[in-house]
Amino acid sequence: MFLHNSLAQTTEFYSTAQAHSHNDSRQLRPFAEAFDQQFGSIETDVLLKDGTLYAVNHEVDASDSRTLEKLYLKPISEQMEKNSGLIYVENDVYLQLVFDLITPASETLPALIKVLEKYKNLTESNCTVKIVITGNIPAPELFDKYPSYVKFEGSPDIAYTPEQLERVALIGQSLQKYTGWNGEGPLPKNDRKSISRVVQKAHGLGKKIRFRDAPDNINTWKTMMALQVDYLDTGKVIQMGDYLRTAPR
Repeated sequence: MFLHNSLAQTTEFYSTAQAHSHNDSRQLRPFAEAFDQQFGSIETDVLLKDGTLYAVNHEVDASDSRTLEKLYLKPISEQMEKNSGLIYVENDVYLQLVFDLITPASETLPALIKVLEKYKNLTESNCTVKIVITGNIPAPELFDKYPSYVKFEGSPDIAYTPEQLERVALIGQSLQKYTGWNGEGPLPKNDRKSISRVVQKAHGLGKKIRFRDAPDNINTWKTMMALQVDYLDTGKVIQMGDYLRTAPR
């Protein structure tokens, strides 16, 4: 494990900048709902079929209305044009755009990069949208084969070289690896210790962390905040937005 001099800052105040819309393409209004809530992280499935990228999880759902460009790339690019190159009006608010590759990385990632090159404002070095790959991630030794604006979700179980770690945007893991907790009542003490250790490990690497497959309710959100988890996964975009803006801590 490599200890960075610039450790990840512990989150003391949570806002929608720490909210992560997982399975966002399954929302009634993909991208728009999380964007309206000013979420700091949005994740969509990406499936390659017959040379076209779709924001779907299954081939049967692929249609002209569900292309990645139509649901995400074009509206995001247009928002940046409206905001003088920024994704949000505030110049210090970023969007982590996470692409969950459903089809193999060897084919899907080159196709994604080709499409992204059409939207130059999404790939500039000072862009307030950060591109992150999860799902079918290429092997760490292949990270440097892709453009520098492409980053990857890392695993707490992999020992990355310093060069590979530079391409890791955040650490992600399934919460179910550490607990069978259903989100009701307190998190079991031993499970809490296990989760706390992996959070501390990620922060020691200078990376933020999120947990997939977590219960999606207020009690879980509060528990994750108490554990200093950096991104709060949810499928309840509007509810989490309201909670983070108004609920007492």
